[in-house]
Amino acid sequence: MQLDLNLLTALDALLEEGSVAGAAARLHVTAPAMSRSLGRIRRTTGDQILVRTGRTMTPTPYAVAVREQVHELLDQVRGVLAPSRELDPATLERTFTLRWHDSLVALGGPALLAAVRERAPGVRLRFVAESSTDTPELRRGEVDLEANANRPSAADIRAEHVGETRLVAVVRQGHPLTRTRTVTAQQYAAAEHVTVSRRGNLGNALDDALARLGLTRRVVAAVPTEAAALEFARGTDLLVTVPEITTRTAAADLGLAVLPLPLELPSAPVYLSWHQRYDTDHAHTWLRALARTALATCGAS
Repeated sequence: MQLDLNLLTALDALLEEGSVAGAAARLHVTAPAMSRSLGRIRRTTGDQILVRTGRTMTPTPYAVAVREQVHELLDQVRGVLAPSRELDPATLERTFTLRWHDSLVALGGPALLAAVRERAPGVRLRFVAESSTDTPELRRGEVDLEANANRPSAADIRAEHVGETRLVAVVRQGHPLTRTRTVTAQQYAAAEHVTVSRRGNLGNALDDALARLGLTRRVVAAVPTEAAALEFARGTDLLVTVPEITTRTAAADLGLAVLPLPLELPSAPVYLSWHQRYDTDHAHTWLRALARTALATCGAS
C-alpha cells in the first residue's frame, strides 16, 4: 500500500475537529478538498471514521481508538522532517501563543516581552485569555505555553512547577477587618466573599479548610478574573482571597488593604505547561527558560 502522509494529517484534523468544515479550516483547505480526503481515508481504512448523528458528526469506535496513535505518529514524522539545529535567537522569526492566568500576564508578561525583544527582535508574543472550560489547544499546537495554578493530568502535556505564592485576604481601606489587630478564622468566615473562578465556581479549597474548623462563609458572587474581583472589593465590604503576588501593585493602585489569611493552607502553585512535541524544540526550550525567569522575577517563587 502506498502511503500518503497528507491523509494522516487530514485524519488528525478530522478527529480533533469532529467535522469536515472544522478540519478544512484548521488545515487551510476547502471543505470539498477535505471531503475528498475523508473519502480516501474511508477507502484506505475500511471505516467510516465520522458518521452523521442529527446535525453533528460522531467518531466511530475505530476512530476513537486510533486518535492518540495518530497524534503520536504525526509527532514522530515532524521530528524526522525537522532535524535539530542550533538556535540563533537574533535571527528567529516566530510567533508564540501563551495562555497565562491574567495576574501572571500582568506581573510576568512585561519582563518576558522585554527579554524576548532584547534577544530576538523577530519573535512576537500573543497572550490569550484563559477559557472557562478545559480546552485542547496545547495538544493541537494552537497554544505554546500555559502558566497557571493547574497541573495538567494528560500524559502528553508536560508541566513544570516554577514557583508558588501564599494566599492573602484583600479588602478596602477602612474595612472592619482592618481595625482588628489579628483577623481570626471566625471573622474571616463571617465576612461576605467574592471568589475568582473562570468557571463560575462559588466554592473552592478555602471552604474545605473552613469546614474542618466547623465554619462556613457566605460567597455572594464569583467573577472570572482577579482584576474584576478587586474592583468589587474596592467600594464595598466584600472580601477577596487571592495570591499575594497579585496584590503588590493592586493594593497601591486601588487603595486596598492586604491581610494575612487566618487559615493553614498550602501555597498556590504556579506551573508552566506545554505539549510534549516541544520537548526538544530549541526555540520553545529557549522561551520556556525566559518565561521561568520572568515568573521568578515577578515573585512566583
